[in-house]
Amino acid sequence: MQFRSDYFGDRAAFQALVDLLFDTFEIDIGQLDRLGGPGPTSMPFGYFDETGRCVANFSAFSTPLIIDGRRVRAVGYQSGAVRPEYRGRGLYRDLMQRAFAWAKAEGFELGMLLTDKPGLYEPYGFRVIEQHMFRGPMPAGATALPCRQLSIENDADVALIRSVLVDRMPVSERFAVIGHIEEFLLNACFDPSIRLSHMPDHDAIIAWREEAGTFHLLDIASREIPLLAQVIAAVQTRAERAAVYVPTDRLGWTGETGRYEGSCDLMVTGDTDALFKLEPFMLSPLAEF
Repeated sequence: MQFRSDYFGDRAAFQALVDLLFDTFEIDIGQLDRLGGPGPTSMPFGYFDETGRCVANFSAFSTPLIIDGRRVRAVGYQSGAVRPEYRGRGLYRDLMQRAFAWAKAEGFELGMLLTDKPGLYEPYGFRVIEQHMFRGPMPAGATALPCRQLSIENDADVALIRSVLVDRMPVSERFAVIGHIEEFLLNACFDPSIRLSHMPDHDAIIAWREEAGTFHLLDIASREIPLLAQVIAAVQTRAERAAVYVPTDRLGWTGETGRYEGSCDLMVTGDTDALFKLEPFMLSPLAEF
């Protein structure tokens, strides 16, 4: 086997990672090709067999955050997988340690990952942090021009979304990602229930869905975050209640908090004291990685 890192410049090697993740999780990150390519800060660590197959991988990438009004240099970890026939050889542990060492050398303050196997990462200093969403009655009293529905399959719409994401204001001063262009686009591809709408008054991209009389606000990308009441007026929903999956400090609305029960736990390591004091908050579903 051959160890390789920082290999996204090699088209065949990147495709080998695409194949590994699809074979393991049935997710297709190859869609990044038409969405603008992999994130420029991605740092993959992988093992390849003699045929060029990627048999194990663990990747890191820069994911700057706003935490309690302060910009924090954080690193995210993703794309961890090992082919079944290569498990039990210590490859995953080796790749994790390489990625963690790289992040330490780069001086990141905080590390984050999402997993359904938290016990695997606790020996490396990661701790699960609870996420909370917000529910309440719909706000009223605002007017806005109607939204235009966007399609993640339309190249012009993707270009519009990218242009807004490049200069987006963090959706919250309490806790929010900065940028996260590739994650936003991929999550919209992976979940067809997510609606993307362009709000012309604020040149904002609204990620949302509506279910059983509830308007679910998943994320907002904009240079100036609109109030929730303005978003409601623009999307023209008839829902009676709102569920919001980002901190609400910029939305002019507050709701009752409830624990978010996702399929994966958010785990953090590093300088986490300020983060644990911030509850309740959550990572937008469009920022998951």
